Amino acid sequence: MSGEHKIMAGRPYPIGATFDGEGVNFAVFSAHATKIELCLFAEDGLNETHRIPLPERNGDVWHGHVAGLFPGQLYGFRVHGPFEPSKGHRFNPNKLLVDPYAKRLVGQVQWHPSLMGYATSSRKRDLSFDKRDSAPFVPKASVEDPTFSWGDVAPLAKPVSESIIYETHVKGLTQRHPDVTVPGTFLGLASDPMLDHFNALGITAVELLPSQAFVNDQFLVNKNLVNYWGYQTLGFFAPEPRYLSQGRIREFQIMVSRLHSAGIEVIMDVVYNHTCEGNELGPTLSFRGLDNKNYYRLAEDQRFYINDTGTGNTLNLEHPMILRMVMDSLRYWVEVMHVDGFRFDLCSTLGRRAHGFDPSSGFFAAIRQDPVLAGVKLIAEPWDIGPGGYRLGAFPPPFMEWNDKYRDTVRRFWRGDADMARRLSDRLTGSARQFDHSGRPATSSVNFLAAHDGFTLADVVSYRRKHNEANGERSKDGHGENFSDNMGVEGPTDDPTVNAARKRRRRNMMATLMLSQGTPMVLSGDELGHSQDGNNNAYNQDNPTTWIDWANVEAEFLKFTRQMIAFRKAHPILRQNLFLHSRERSTDGLEDLFWHREDGTPMQEADWKDHERKILCAEMRMASGSPNYAEREDAVFAVFNAGPEIEVVLPAPPEGKVWFLHVDTNAKDDVVPRICEATYQCPSDSVLAFVLEQSP
Repeated sequence: MSGEHKIMAGRPYPIGATFDGEGVNFAVFSAHATKIELCLFAEDGLNETHRIPLPERNGDVWHGHVAGLFPGQLYGFRVHGPFEPSKGHRFNPNKLLVDPYAKRLVGQVQWHPSLMGYATSSRKRDLSFDKRDSAPFVPKASVEDPTFSWGDVAPLAKPVSESIIYETHVKGLTQRHPDVTVPGTFLGLASDPMLDHFNALGITAVELLPSQAFVNDQFLVNKNLVNYWGYQTLGFFAPEPRYLSQGRIREFQIMVSRLHSAGIEVIMDVVYNHTCEGNELGPTLSFRGLDNKNYYRLAEDQRFYINDTGTGNTLNLEHPMILRMVMDSLRYWVEVMHVDGFRFDLCSTLGRRAHGFDPSSGFFAAIRQDPVLAGVKLIAEPWDIGPGGYRLGAFPPPFMEWNDKYRDTVRRFWRGDADMARRLSDRLTGSARQFDHSGRPATSSVNFLAAHDGFTLADVVSYRRKHNEANGERSKDGHGENFSDNMGVEGPTDDPTVNAARKRRRRNMMATLMLSQGTPMVLSGDELGHSQDGNNNAYNQDNPTTWIDWANVEAEFLKFTRQMIAFRKAHPILRQNLFLHSRERSTDGLEDLFWHREDGTPMQEADWKDHERKILCAEMRMASGSPNYAEREDAVFAVFNAGPEIEVVLPAPPEGKVWFLHVDTNAKDDVVPRICEATYQCPSDSVLAFVLEQSP
């Protein structure tokens, strides 16, 4: 290897590669290594030009400063140490390792036997030692200068009560859009056509499926498939290369800046519960080769991994340096990339300690005290597959949580299942049974009808069973119970009666979502009528199955969704921080929530226990205890009727006030707000919403 580079002691902080104008400081954590070598590569990423031992060790951080290096320099590490799998050590200097703090990755993992730390042909399997060089097949880290001129554009920090989240995939949203010039990229997602769509729809935040650098699983590549969703992270600081049209990290920053200028927040779906390295038979790409025993939670026999995530491994967030890596990553995306929040995949795993899930674990303690993260939105996926992993409602404030019980209850109510009226009442009021504790607001419940994992909304009303044949797993993958209904025909049909029923049910479900207390989330494409042909686990479908078809937008439902979002925004009663518990208000002595029978009388215990009840009538007001400075309005009366047509008695309005009908999901034309007298003929399978207003 030709040439020399001046190496100095450098500093142990910050960890990663830091350009200072004169060279680059490299720092990397490993408690059990005996030597760490910095490997420099030519621009092609193939020719290793220098191999430089890091000269200093401060505690468990190895470091050195190399003069004359500049942004764009490609590099990796080789780490020496014991190869003793039974003791948790899997060091192998023949394997080039990606810097966990790399700000950009160049290239993708190319699957080859040399990526394994063990000899794949050996009968000893992972207990053997492989001497092949993996460098040609590993992405290279790039030294980056992340400086960006944000100008007057700042993070938005919108109140959670105003949030309407739009879960989307960077590529899938734009790949087929005819007016997006760089489809499938960060820049495409923030292009003018997409900003116009977001603003016309009325959403306040995009929640991006994993956008940190990830790997295509080997078993998928062998089947000519890819990891489309991205839940196999390799780099916690690097944006996914395939979403960069020009290979510059500033493309992510430009995306955020443009979205912020349009009033749209950016929430990242992040995966800190596991990495892409899998179990003991997985590749050695980064963490495993740096310090396997500390990066991962190991079983009693330290050859094997604890697998609470279902992916083969679990990150060890009880170790201070691994927790530091996660916290450094979160702060980086907030301070340098200006994102507004995070959705934590399998968040139960992040709170696990040796005895199980702990809402006071080091991760939650660290994230809640961090001043950088104090103003961002934090959303938990409140489960994993480990023991006691389902923890809906158990997360500490200020976390919000994905509420799958909301999704299932709404689907089942509109499907006509028994005993759903009682359950729907809890979901409409923010799922207080789960969330009304520890001072948590009603916005803690992230309500959704569909998400990336499962049926789209169109498929919920078109299929009774999953159709995942294209995934290559004999349709054994994906949820078995989706609480869906095909209305009598499986899949697409020309039957006008069936199609009309499907459209009406989607309107009912979308209206329910927007009339519920909590934080609504819409799956991208649902507003357009997007179908995945019954695939409820399209994680490996990077094709028209998952790409939104902008040429066949269902304009009628898009218009309805816009109207329901606008209605929610216009009525503060629907987006309160305080829970509604039918408590008297000191201002007027009225309760903040009334549950009515269709005949106008109060619901009784026998009504709640009636398993065949198909109609629910809620009169909602500003919550008891609402501060004087809160937005105010009188009342919203909502009717959810999954049964036959029935006459509904409206609550008696006070003097000088009348009920105006604003929402009727069974109406053939747009609802023009109009005064309604004492009763209203409620159509079958429909949602109504009335607003108490001043008499004209």
